[in-house]
Amino acid sequence: MRTITHWIGGKPEPGTSTRTGPVWNPATGEQQGEVALATSADVSTAVAAAATAFETWSQSSLSTRTKVLFAFRELVNARTQDLAEIISDEHGKVVSDARGEVQRGLEVVEFACGIPTLLKGEYSDQVSGGVDVFSFRQPLGVCAGITPFNFPAMVPMWMHPVAIACGNTFVLKPSERDPSASMLVAELWAEAGLPDGVFNVVHGDKESVDALLDHPDVAAVSFVGSTPIARYIHERASANGKRVQALGGAKNHAVVLPDAPLDFAAEHLVAAAFGSAGERCMAVSAG
Repeated sequence: MRTITHWIGGKPEPGTSTRTGPVWNPATGEQQGEVALATSADVSTAVAAAATAFETWSQSSLSTRTKVLFAFRELVNARTQDLAEIISDEHGKVVSDARGEVQRGLEVVEFACGIPTLLKGEYSDQVSGGVDVFSFRQPLGVCAGITPFNFPAMVPMWMHPVAIACGNTFVLKPSERDPSASMLVAELWAEAGLPDGVFNVVHGDKESVDALLDHPDVAAVSFVGSTPIARYIHERASANGKRVQALGGAKNHAVVLPDAPLDFAAEHLVAAAFGSAGERCMAVSAG
C-alpha cells in the first residue's frame, strides 16, 4: 500500500514514527494509502532544517526570492490539472472544483511575486528636534502552517508563498486526510529552485501540532479550522511567545430577501451547499 511520507530538507523523509493514518478514496470508500504521522522528533528535524535554511534564505536578495516565486507560479499553473486530480482523489470534490481551488491559491502566489514593493520601510526626518524615525521589515524566522482538509492546496497557499517571499522559512502541517497535494507542492517548490529546507511538510495529528506550538525555534503559527481548535492553538502558541493567526468558525450565512428571484436564489443556495462536497465555508450551514 502506498505510504505518503514527509518532506524535510528538500527531499521525502519517512520519519521515525511507526504510526500511520489511513487515506481514503471518497468515491469508493476504500483505503488507497496511508500517511506517516510525525513524532515530536520528526517535527524537530523539520524545524531544524528550516532554521538552518533561514540563515541564508533570510539574507537572499529580493530578486532571488521573486525569481523563485515566478518559477513556482509557472509550475503550479502548468500542473493545475495534476494538483486538481490529486485533491479530487483524496478529498472528494469534483475535478473542476479542485481546479478552481488551485486557481485561488495561485492568486496568492501571484501576489507574493510582487512582494518587494510591500517590504519597503519608511523614514521620517525631524519628527522632533534632532530626532529622525525609520522602520524596516525583517523576516521572523521559521513559520508554521496548520491547515484543514477542505482546501488542501488553496489554504496552505494563503500562507507559505507570502512567508517565503518575505524571507521566512516554512513548516506545513496539512490535514492528514488529504496529504498528497502538499507533497506535490513541495516538489514544485524544489523544481522552482527553492533551497532545501525553506519549505517542509510534516504530516500528523495532535502530537505534531503540539510539537510545532511548543518548539522554541518556531516564530509564528498560522491556522485555519474549527473554532475550538483555533482557540486551543492561539492560547498554546501565544503562551509560548509566538505570533499567532488562528482563523476558526468561518461558516457563512445566507439571507434571501423578499424581492430575490427565487429560482436564481435556490440554484445558488444548492451550489453553495453541495459544492466542494459541502465541505467549505460557503456551504451556508450557519443560516
